[in-house]
Parts: sequence; structure tokens; C-alpha cells
Amino acid sequence: MKDELFKKDSKKQFEFDESVVAVFDDMISRSVPFYDENLRLCVALLAKFAKKNSLLCDLGCSTATFLLEAFKKRPDLLLHGVDNSKPMLDNAKKRAKAYGANISFHYFNLSEFSFFKADVFIANYTIQFIRPLKRQELVNKIYENLNEGGFFILSEKIIFEDGFLSKKMIELHQEYKLKNGYSSLEISNKREALENVLVPYSEKENLALLENAGFKRIESIFKWANFETFLAFKD
Repeated sequence: MKDELFKKDSKKQFEFDESVVAVFDDMISRSVPFYDENLRLCVALLAKFAKKNSLLCDLGCSTATFLLEAFKKRPDLLLHGVDNSKPMLDNAKKRAKAYGANISFHYFNLSEFSFFKADVFIANYTIQFIRPLKRQELVNKIYENLNEGGFFILSEKIIFEDGFLSKKMIELHQEYKLKNGYSSLEISNKREALENVLVPYSEKENLALLENAGFKRIESIFKWANFETFLAFKD
């Protein structure tokens, strides 16, 4: 279904409710540059790095797109998905059943999630929705519950510390969305709805989160303007 949620003015704060879930796949593919390509890259790396029968946990799994791609590439993996949106999980469960994928889903806010040991953690554009005061605690839990030799893939929208460059990157992202069929009004309305809901960090701040948690080996594996993906290993 095509995303037309923000064609009209609304004072409603953004949330992952039924209306968003219905258009989510279209929304994210038209809003996040190279979303599909980055997802395929991460799955390809996962397929190369993950040991046989590894346990993978997707934090903020939304409609299970990553988990299903992982299932197709590595059916031996033990797959888990966590999300705090019931409509998202309902959709994810239906998709998993249709694909015949055995995925365990957990309905939790990440700040309250009882973590378990895993070989791989994934957070695709998830941490940016966690309150800044809670982020370090969350990344600490990810590190603590990651098995030795495991890894964490983190994708985030980022900001730039240089004000001029930050402004230009925002303009580039807006142009990207205009080319994908969104109007200036839709872009403006969504930006207002996301204010104080999605709070991006800079590249340095995201690296600091990972380093402070204990990660020593961290690499940037994808970047386009104000979107970046990090790969962090627990040695």
C-alpha cells in the first residue's frame, strides 16, 4: 500500500500504529536511501560471519523483512525478533508463517526487554527512537549479552556536527524523498510528527555508544549522506 499518511496536516505524534504498519514497507523504501541494498549487504555479511546455528536477535524487527531475508540466506539460524508495536508484530508473524520461517517474536519495549544471550544482534534504524538518556544502557545490554565472537549491526540516521554540512545533507535527503513521490507538505508534516520521537546522533556519538559499551573492533560498512551502518565485533 502506498504511503499517503502525511498528505494532510495532523498534530499527532508519529507512532508505529496500524496506519503506519499498513504502508511501512513503502514508507521505508521511499524514505531511507538504499534501504534494500544496505539490508542485502548486511544479510550477506551475516551469512559469511555467523557460525552454524547462531542465535540472531533483531531489535526493532518491524515487519520482519531482515529476519526473512536472513532465513532465506541462512535457514540454520535461530531467529528472534523484538518490537514494541503489536500491529508490527502481528504483520511480522503473518509474513513468517507465509514463508514457513520459524521465528520467535517478543512484544517488548527495548528499555524493558529481558535480554538473552545471542551470537548476533541487529538494530536497523531502531536506536534513534530510544530516548537519549536510555541509549547507552541499551547498548551496554547488547554488548553484555553478545556471545564471544559475536557481532552487532547498527544502522542509524545520523546528524553532522558541522552546521552547514548538516543543513546540506538534510536538503539532499529531502530531494531524495521528493524524487520518490513525496510532496514538500508530506515531508514537512512527517518531520513535525517525528520531532522528539526520532533523535539522531552524530557518527562520533554512535561510535562512542559502541566503544563505551566495550566494543573494540568497529567499522562503518555503509554510508549515504545522513545514513550509516556500523559493524561491531565482540572479540
